[in-house]
Amino acid sequence: MTARDAATLDFYAAEAQAYADRSREAEHERIEAFAAALPSGARVLELGCGGGHDSVELLARGLDLVPTDGSPELAAQASERLGRPVEVLLFEDLDSQEAFDGIWAHACLLHVPRSALPDVLDRIHVAMKPGGLFYASYKAGTEEGRDRFGRYYNYPSPDWLKGAYGADRWQRLDLVEDLGGGYDGEPTRWLHVTAVKRA
Repeated sequence: MTARDAATLDFYAAEAQAYADRSREAEHERIEAFAAALPSGARVLELGCGGGHDSVELLARGLDLVPTDGSPELAAQASERLGRPVEVLLFEDLDSQEAFDGIWAHACLLHVPRSALPDVLDRIHVAMKPGGLFYASYKAGTEEGRDRFGRYYNYPSPDWLKGAYGADRWQRLDLVEDLGGGYDGEPTRWLHVTAVKRA
């Protein structure tokens, strides 16, 4: 099962500039906690960087950041914001091995079809160094579906998501729920997952 959804990628291709230009606060508090838990100058892979809002903050904290996005159009927007190249990388094409101290995946893995998410999480696990830190966030729900823009979401429950991660292979797996919003302007229940790879 492919991890990409054509309708979702088409949305970001068409809306890349508007999506990147929107007024959005970076995840300051979570980025601060993420950076503080990593060694100085840690090498970090950012998946689904979008317009680069979080990338700016991750770089400001001295991380050796590799920003990526699966949409060529969004990668171009982020590259313009950051003044540096942003790699186009689909989740299913990640093939690094023990290369990163941390992986940041804010509001992007939520677009991976449920049947493909365990494989993507496997790839992320392999790409991390032992003891590496992994953050990702998802829109909570009970079954997969699409929003009013036609974007696919896996809408996991906490229990389903923990099962997809495979709790036994992580030294720590923390899941926190909160309420927020998104590009669609709808109230959203978010699941924030922080995992530490066994050393």
